[in-house]
Amino acid sequence: MRMRRGSLFGLLLLLVLLVAGGRALWLWLDRPITRVVIEGQLQHVSPAYLRDRLAPLVAGESWLSVDLGELRRRARELGWLAEVRLGRQWPDGLIFSLDEQRPVARWHDDFLLDAGGEPFDFDGEGRPGGLPDLAGPPGSGPEVLAYYRRLQAQLAGLGVEVTQLRLEERGAWRLQLDHGLWVMLGRNDRPARLARFAAAWERELAPLAEHIRYVDLRYPNGIAVAWHGESDTEGLEVPANS
Repeated sequence: MRMRRGSLFGLLLLLVLLVAGGRALWLWLDRPITRVVIEGQLQHVSPAYLRDRLAPLVAGESWLSVDLGELRRRARELGWLAEVRLGRQWPDGLIFSLDEQRPVARWHDDFLLDAGGEPFDFDGEGRPGGLPDLAGPPGSGPEVLAYYRRLQAQLAGLGVEVTQLRLEERGAWRLQLDHGLWVMLGRNDRPARLARFAAAWERELAPLAEHIRYVDLRYPNGIAVAWHGESDTEGLEVPANS
């Protein structure tokens, strides 16, 4: 009986020592995070820019206790980050493996669009040049980007590029070409209107592009042309079949 009690006491003592030792080991390992390592192919933003924005997310966190899932979620809310993978680095560091957003267009004044037409905040950093300028109602990014791509393909044969595309709240479209002139496309019969524009462009408008302020296609049987230095009422109407 005494041996059984002694064995039980020994087991309890061992358990206490293991728990105390484990707690001491945890406290020794769970030190404050002092290093943030950034990995990934970065083209538009610098590691220093990202480090400045990631550092506040780990402020006050400790190496073992930090919730990597929650930290990843918060990191993905930062501009320019498409994907974030996290890992611990001994003894007090975190590794952020980052996939940078790949912008394909500007969206209004404060955002960029990714390849799927979803806007993201670039936070004023690394805004690339040479991107088309798109705009539309909230949630219309994928639609506007898809139509921009179709327009680029349809107008490529005319030797022009679309630099701006706007979808208005009521569904009307307008676009600007690389010559600086605007094309008022409207809401309805867009394929037919674009065909009329292509015919007029090839027939007589192309050599005059730098003098044109806008071309209005919202007519049933022709187009209207407004010239720089003239009022809207002084434009030229071009019949569809002339």
